[in-house]
Amino acid sequence: MKSKHTFIYGVLIGILGIVLFSSKAVMVKLAYCYNIDALSMLLLRMLFAFPFYIVIAYFYRNEKKEVTKQQDYLWLFFFGFVGYYLASYFDFVGLTYIKASLERIILFIYPTIVLLFNKLFLKKAITNMQKLAIFITYIGTVITFGSEVSVSGSNAYLGGFFVLLSAITYASYLVGSGWLIPKFGVMRFTAYAMLVSCICVFIHYGIFSRVDIFNFPWQVYALGLGIAVFATVIPSFLVSISIKIISSSNFAVVAGIGPISTIILAVVFLNESLTLLQMIGTIVVILGILLVSKSKKT
Repeated sequence: MKSKHTFIYGVLIGILGIVLFSSKAVMVKLAYCYNIDALSMLLLRMLFAFPFYIVIAYFYRNEKKEVTKQQDYLWLFFFGFVGYYLASYFDFVGLTYIKASLERIILFIYPTIVLLFNKLFLKKAITNMQKLAIFITYIGTVITFGSEVSVSGSNAYLGGFFVLLSAITYASYLVGSGWLIPKFGVMRFTAYAMLVSCICVFIHYGIFSRVDIFNFPWQVYALGLGIAVFATVIPSFLVSISIKIISSSNFAVVAGIGPISTIILAVVFLNESLTLLQMIGTIVVILGILLVSKSKKT
């Protein structure tokens, strides 16, 4: 049994990882102030992250794993494409239309989408508690989003749609990749999937973009590096360590700090604000996700 101090240490590591992950949306919004488009910003993130994941893949090349087949690598490519490339692209596009705080609230519903996918594709039953949690979560999202539409106009619909697509693609990655992780190992799988995502972004940019990537202010490159290192690579390690120490169920509860930390960071660095109705909606969403986490333990 783990000691109380070890558990607290795991929780603190998890909180730090979640806060760093939450900073991504804020740094992306700051970069958009310099008139950079979503694809170029995503390219900078992947360019800076690429060397880190090559090193990680090399050092964990012999990570303990099960026997892998050729089709396992095809599935790995698919989930890297869907879970990291598409999810990231949809998220970055959505952030061009909506606030960072609203983005995190919509993105935070992905655990409920995981439950729905498990029901549809893996035939796993949804308990009454989980059904209640899903209902509460979506009510909170509708309250928060509906209030934002009245403030920001119809663009909020478009931004919310893209962020919802991001949540759906990320949830599909979580559902589908669960059986692949034991085959490759956590670190190898994550590194390989991220490398697939990076290459997809490079190809996407090369085919469709006509933007000169070397013609942005230095602040854009600094933010791109910050997103890659402090909002991608480092928190991915911290989250993995935290889950190992305190378990995924406990971490899911800790992850509830995500929307709150994003709101705080957005208020401090972007001068964003939420209405009273949006704050109520945020609390409702968090309560719904906590119910999902609680029901997973049973």
